[in-house]
Amino acid sequence: MTSGIEWQARVGRSWADNYRLTDRAFAGLTDRLLERIAERGANRVLDVGCGAGELALAIARHRPGSEVIGVDVSPDLVSVATERSELTGNANFVLADAGSWTPEDFAPDLIASRHGVMFFDEPAAAFANLHDLSAPGAQLVFSCFRSPSENPWASEAAALLGVESAEDPAAPGPFAFADPKHVSAILTDAGWRDPQFEAVNFAYIAGMGDDPVADALAFFRQIGPAARALSALEGDERTRAEGWLRDWLEEHRSGDMIAFSAAAWIVSARY
Repeated sequence: MTSGIEWQARVGRSWADNYRLTDRAFAGLTDRLLERIAERGANRVLDVGCGAGELALAIARHRPGSEVIGVDVSPDLVSVATERSELTGNANFVLADAGSWTPEDFAPDLIASRHGVMFFDEPAAAFANLHDLSAPGAQLVFSCFRSPSENPWASEAAALLGVESAEDPAAPGPFAFADPKHVSAILTDAGWRDPQFEAVNFAYIAGMGDDPVADALAFFRQIGPAARALSALEGDERTRAEGWLRDWLEEHRSGDMIAFSAAAWIVSARY
Protein backbone atom coordinates (compact mmCIF):
# COMPACT_ATOMS: atom_id res chain seq x y z
CA MET A 1 0.00 0.00 0.00
CA THR A 2 1.24 3.48 -0.89
CA SER A 3 -0.58 6.21 0.99
CA GLY A 4 -1.12 9.85 0.14
CA ILE A 5 1.09 10.79 3.08
CA GLU A 6 3.96 8.80 1.56
CA TRP A 7 3.51 10.60 -1.77
CA GLN A 8 3.66 13.91 0.07
CA ALA A 9 6.93 12.87 1.67
CA ARG A 10 9.42 10.07 0.90
CA VAL A 11 7.86 8.54 -2.23
CA GLY A 12 7.17 11.92 -3.84
CA ARG A 13 10.73 13.09 -3.18
CA SER A 14 12.14 9.91 -4.71
CA TRP A 15 10.02 10.21 -7.85
CA ALA A 16 10.93 13.90 -8.17
CA ASP A 17 14.63 13.07 -7.93
CA ASN A 18 14.31 10.31 -10.52
CA TYR A 19 11.66 11.65 -12.89
CA ARG A 20 13.85 11.21 -15.96
CA LEU A 21 14.17 7.49 -15.17
CA THR A 22 10.47 7.02 -14.47
CA ASP A 23 9.57 8.87 -17.68
CA ARG A 24 11.96 6.53 -19.50
CA ALA A 25 10.39 3.46 -17.91
CA PHE A 26 6.88 4.53 -18.92
CA ALA A 27 7.75 5.94 -22.36
CA GLY A 28 6.04 3.18 -24.35
CA LEU A 29 2.84 3.55 -22.34
CA THR A 30 2.96 7.35 -22.48
CA ASP A 31 3.01 7.27 -26.27
CA ARG A 32 -0.07 5.02 -26.41
CA LEU A 33 -1.90 7.11 -23.84
CA LEU A 34 -1.18 10.29 -25.77
CA GLU A 35 -2.58 8.64 -28.90
CA ARG A 36 -5.85 7.97 -27.10
CA ILE A 37 -5.96 11.49 -25.69
CA ALA A 38 -5.34 12.94 -29.17
CA GLU A 39 -8.50 11.21 -30.38
CA ARG A 40 -10.56 13.35 -28.05
CA GLY A 41 -11.12 17.05 -28.59
CA ALA A 42 -10.63 19.19 -25.50
CA ASN A 43 -9.68 22.74 -24.62
CA ARG A 44 -9.41 22.38 -20.84
CA VAL A 45 -7.46 19.38 -19.62
CA LEU A 46 -6.88 18.19 -16.06
CA ASP A 47 -4.00 15.78 -15.39
CA VAL A 48 -4.68 13.89 -12.16
CA GLY A 49 -1.65 12.78 -10.15
CA CYS A 50 0.50 14.62 -12.67
CA GLY A 51 3.81 13.72 -11.05
CA ALA A 52 6.72 15.56 -12.65
CA GLY A 53 4.48 16.76 -15.48
CA GLU A 54 5.44 14.53 -18.41
CA LEU A 55 1.88 13.86 -19.60
CA ALA A 56 0.50 17.35 -18.95
CA LEU A 57 3.40 19.01 -20.74
CA ALA A 58 3.07 16.71 -23.76
CA ILE A 59 -0.65 17.49 -23.99
CA ALA A 60 0.05 21.23 -23.70
CA ARG A 61 2.65 21.08 -26.48
CA HIS A 62 0.30 19.17 -28.77
CA ARG A 63 -2.60 21.55 -28.02
CA PRO A 64 -1.10 25.05 -27.81
CA GLY A 65 -4.53 26.68 -27.65
CA SER A 66 -5.66 24.61 -24.67
CA GLU A 67 -5.43 25.16 -20.93
CA VAL A 68 -3.78 22.29 -19.07
CA ILE A 69 -3.64 21.95 -15.29
CA GLY A 70 -1.74 19.21 -13.50
CA VAL A 71 -2.59 18.36 -9.90
CA ASP A 72 -0.52 16.31 -7.47
CA VAL A 73 -0.22 15.87 -3.68
CA SER A 74 3.59 15.87 -3.71
CA PRO A 75 5.19 19.31 -3.29
CA ASP A 76 8.45 17.95 -4.68
CA LEU A 77 6.81 16.65 -7.85
CA VAL A 78 4.78 19.83 -8.36
CA SER A 79 7.97 21.86 -7.98
CA VAL A 80 9.74 19.80 -10.66
CA ALA A 81 6.73 19.97 -12.98
CA THR A 82 6.56 23.74 -12.57
CA GLU A 83 10.25 24.11 -13.41
CA ARG A 84 9.79 21.95 -16.51
CA SER A 85 6.85 24.09 -17.65
CA GLU A 86 8.77 27.38 -17.85
CA LEU A 87 8.75 27.35 -21.66
CA THR A 88 5.19 26.01 -21.92
CA GLY A 89 2.77 28.86 -21.51
CA ASN A 90 -0.46 26.85 -21.35
CA ALA A 91 0.41 24.36 -18.59
CA ASN A 92 0.18 25.06 -14.87
CA PHE A 93 0.62 22.84 -11.84
CA VAL A 94 -1.26 22.86 -8.55
CA LEU A 95 -0.43 21.26 -5.21
CA ALA A 96 -3.70 19.61 -4.22
CA ASP A 97 -5.53 16.32 -3.79
CA ALA A 98 -7.59 15.90 -6.96
CA GLY A 99 -10.02 13.74 -5.01
CA SER A 100 -11.24 16.76 -3.06
CA TRP A 101 -9.97 19.70 -5.15
CA THR A 102 -12.55 22.34 -6.11
CA PRO A 103 -11.03 24.69 -8.71
CA GLU A 104 -12.39 28.13 -9.46
CA ASP A 105 -13.23 28.97 -13.06
CA PHE A 106 -11.89 25.70 -14.45
CA ALA A 107 -14.22 22.93 -15.61
CA PRO A 108 -12.19 20.41 -17.61
CA ASP A 109 -13.63 18.77 -20.70
CA LEU A 110 -10.95 16.08 -20.51
CA ILE A 111 -9.48 14.42 -17.43
CA ALA A 112 -6.33 12.39 -18.04
CA SER A 113 -3.84 10.54 -15.89
CA ARG A 114 -0.80 8.35 -16.35
CA HIS A 115 -0.91 5.99 -13.40
CA GLY A 116 -1.99 8.72 -10.99
CA VAL A 117 -5.43 7.50 -9.90
CA MET A 118 -4.68 4.26 -8.01
CA PHE A 119 -3.64 5.95 -4.79
CA PHE A 120 -6.88 7.62 -3.69
CA ASP A 121 -7.82 6.64 -0.14
CA GLU A 122 -11.50 6.91 -1.15
CA PRO A 123 -11.57 6.28 -4.90
CA ALA A 124 -15.37 6.37 -5.27
CA ALA A 125 -15.56 9.78 -3.61
CA ALA A 126 -12.56 11.00 -5.60
CA PHE A 127 -14.05 10.07 -8.96
CA ALA A 128 -17.39 11.57 -7.92
CA ASN A 129 -15.57 14.82 -7.18
CA LEU A 130 -13.82 14.68 -10.56
CA HIS A 131 -17.20 14.16 -12.21
CA ASP A 132 -18.73 17.08 -10.32
CA LEU A 133 -15.96 19.52 -11.28
CA SER A 134 -15.99 18.52 -14.96
CA ALA A 135 -17.87 20.20 -17.78
CA PRO A 136 -20.93 18.37 -19.11
CA GLY A 137 -19.82 15.99 -21.85
CA ALA A 138 -16.31 15.65 -20.42
CA GLN A 139 -14.25 12.55 -21.09
CA LEU A 140 -11.96 10.54 -18.84
CA VAL A 141 -8.83 8.70 -20.01
CA PHE A 142 -6.27 7.18 -17.67
CA SER A 143 -3.79 4.33 -17.42
CA CYS A 144 -3.25 1.86 -14.58
CA PHE A 145 -1.39 -1.40 -14.16
CA ARG A 146 -2.95 -4.78 -14.76
CA SER A 147 -2.17 -7.62 -12.33
CA PRO A 148 1.22 -8.01 -10.61
CA SER A 149 1.68 -11.41 -12.31
CA GLU A 150 1.65 -9.58 -15.67
CA ASN A 151 4.27 -7.10 -14.44
CA PRO A 152 7.41 -9.08 -13.58
CA TRP A 153 9.45 -5.92 -12.99
CA ALA A 154 7.38 -5.64 -9.78
CA SER A 155 6.24 -9.16 -8.91
CA GLU A 156 9.60 -10.86 -9.44
CA ALA A 157 11.46 -8.17 -7.50
CA ALA A 158 8.93 -8.42 -4.67
CA ALA A 159 9.22 -12.22 -4.52
CA LEU A 160 13.01 -12.05 -4.62
CA LEU A 161 13.09 -9.71 -1.61
CA GLY A 162 10.23 -11.35 0.30
CA VAL A 163 7.78 -8.46 -0.05
CA GLU A 164 4.33 -9.68 0.94
CA SER A 165 1.30 -8.83 -1.16
CA ALA A 166 -1.28 -6.50 0.33
CA GLU A 167 -4.10 -8.32 2.09
CA ASP A 168 -6.56 -6.17 0.18
CA PRO A 169 -5.63 -6.11 -3.54
CA ALA A 170 -7.75 -2.97 -3.97
CA ALA A 171 -5.88 -1.03 -1.26
CA PRO A 172 -4.26 2.19 -2.55
CA GLY A 173 -1.16 1.28 -4.49
CA PRO A 174 0.19 0.58 -7.98
CA PHE A 175 -2.08 -2.43 -8.58
CA ALA A 176 -5.26 -1.18 -6.91
CA PHE A 177 -7.03 -0.81 -10.28
CA ALA A 178 -5.96 -4.11 -11.83
CA ASP A 179 -9.50 -5.57 -11.74
CA PRO A 180 -11.77 -4.04 -14.43
CA LYS A 181 -14.95 -5.03 -12.57
CA HIS A 182 -13.77 -3.18 -9.49
CA VAL A 183 -12.83 -0.09 -11.50
CA SER A 184 -16.06 -0.16 -13.52
CA ALA A 185 -18.09 -0.17 -10.32
CA ILE A 186 -16.15 2.80 -8.93
CA LEU A 187 -16.58 4.83 -12.11
CA THR A 188 -20.26 4.11 -12.68
CA ASP A 189 -21.12 4.75 -9.02
CA ALA A 190 -19.33 8.12 -9.38
CA GLY A 191 -21.42 9.08 -12.41
CA TRP A 192 -19.02 8.16 -15.23
CA ARG A 193 -20.67 6.24 -18.06
CA ASP A 194 -19.60 3.44 -20.39
CA PRO A 195 -16.19 2.49 -18.93
CA GLN A 196 -13.93 0.87 -21.52
CA PHE A 197 -10.69 -1.04 -20.93
CA GLU A 198 -7.90 -1.38 -23.50
CA ALA A 199 -5.10 -3.80 -22.64
CA VAL A 200 -1.68 -2.33 -23.41
CA ASN A 201 1.67 -4.10 -23.20
CA PHE A 202 4.86 -2.08 -23.18
CA ALA A 203 8.55 -2.34 -22.41
CA TYR A 204 9.35 -1.13 -18.90
CA ILE A 205 12.91 0.15 -19.37
CA ALA A 206 14.86 -0.22 -16.14
CA GLY A 207 18.44 0.25 -17.27
CA MET A 208 20.49 1.45 -20.24
CA GLY A 209 24.04 2.34 -21.16
CA ASP A 210 27.49 0.85 -20.74
CA ASP A 211 26.45 -0.80 -17.46
CA PRO A 212 22.69 -1.28 -17.62
CA VAL A 213 22.73 -3.53 -14.54
CA ALA A 214 24.17 -0.76 -12.37
CA ASP A 215 21.77 1.72 -13.95
CA ALA A 216 18.78 -0.54 -13.26
CA LEU A 217 19.93 -1.32 -9.73
CA ALA A 218 20.17 2.40 -8.96
CA PHE A 219 16.65 2.81 -10.33
CA PHE A 220 15.17 -0.05 -8.30
CA ARG A 221 16.84 1.27 -5.15
CA GLN A 222 14.60 4.32 -5.49
CA ILE A 223 11.42 3.20 -7.28
CA GLY A 224 9.00 0.30 -6.85
CA PRO A 225 8.62 -2.61 -4.42
CA ALA A 226 12.37 -3.25 -4.27
CA ALA A 227 12.95 0.28 -2.97
CA ARG A 228 10.51 -0.23 -0.12
CA ALA A 229 12.11 -3.56 0.84
CA LEU A 230 15.68 -2.26 0.62
CA SER A 231 14.87 0.79 2.73
CA ALA A 232 14.10 -1.55 5.66
CA LEU A 233 17.46 -3.37 5.42
CA GLU A 234 20.91 -2.45 6.68
CA GLY A 235 24.44 -3.83 6.63
CA ASP A 236 24.97 -7.40 5.44
CA GLU A 237 21.24 -7.95 4.88
CA ARG A 238 21.07 -5.09 2.44
CA THR A 239 24.28 -6.17 0.72
CA ARG A 240 22.88 -9.68 0.18
CA ALA A 241 19.55 -8.33 -1.07
CA GLU A 242 21.25 -6.02 -3.55
CA GLY A 243 23.34 -8.97 -4.74
CA TRP A 244 20.17 -10.95 -5.45
CA LEU A 245 18.76 -8.00 -7.36
CA ARG A 246 21.96 -7.57 -9.35
CA ASP A 247 21.96 -11.23 -10.41
CA TRP A 248 18.27 -11.02 -11.36
CA LEU A 249 18.85 -7.89 -13.43
CA GLU A 250 21.79 -9.55 -15.19
CA GLU A 251 19.44 -12.36 -16.25
CA HIS A 252 17.22 -9.79 -17.95
CA ARG A 253 20.03 -7.92 -19.64
CA SER A 254 20.01 -7.66 -23.42
CA GLY A 255 23.11 -5.85 -24.62
CA ASP A 256 23.07 -2.31 -23.27
CA MET A 257 19.48 -2.46 -22.02
CA ILE A 258 17.36 -4.05 -19.31
CA ALA A 259 13.66 -3.98 -20.13
CA PHE A 260 10.79 -5.93 -18.60
CA SER A 261 7.40 -6.71 -20.05
CA ALA A 262 4.74 -4.54 -18.46
CA ALA A 263 0.96 -4.67 -18.68
CA ALA A 264 -1.48 -1.80 -18.26
CA TRP A 265 -5.04 -0.78 -18.90
CA ILE A 266 -6.01 2.40 -20.67
CA VAL A 267 -9.40 3.16 -19.20
CA SER A 268 -11.87 5.58 -20.74
CA ALA A 269 -15.31 6.79 -19.71
CA ARG A 270 -17.62 9.73 -20.39
CA TYR A 271 -19.58 12.23 -18.36
